[in-house]
Amino acid sequence: MVKMIALYQRPEDIQAFMDHYENVHMPIVRQLPGLLKVELNKFFDLRGGEANPFLLAEMYFESRDALLAALKSPAGKESGKDAQEFFGKYVQVMFADVEVEEF
Repeated sequence: MVKMIALYQRPEDIQAFMDHYENVHMPIVRQLPGLLKVELNKFFDLRGGEANPFLLAEMYFESRDALLAALKSPAGKESGKDAQEFFGKYVQVMFADVEVEEF
C-alpha cells in the first residue's frame, strides 16, 4: 500500500480555507480512481495555541501504479490544479510506502 500525503500550513483565513477544502477540493479527491481511503488530521496544541502545521491529509492506494494512474486521471489533474491554485503556498505533497503493524 502507498499513500499521498498533503501537509498544510496554517492559512490566514481558516474559514475560507476549510470551506473550499471541504466543499470543492474533497469532492474532487473522492473521485480519484483506486482511492482506498482518506484520513484527515486536524492538528491542535494542548497548550491552547494555534497548531502549525494545520492539516494533514493522507490518501491511500493499493500500489504505486494505482497512485500514478489516479494522478493521471481527469480527477487527479483537476485535484492537482485546484490544490495549486487555492492551497499552493500552504501545501507540501509527499509520497510514502505504507507498512502497518496493528495491536
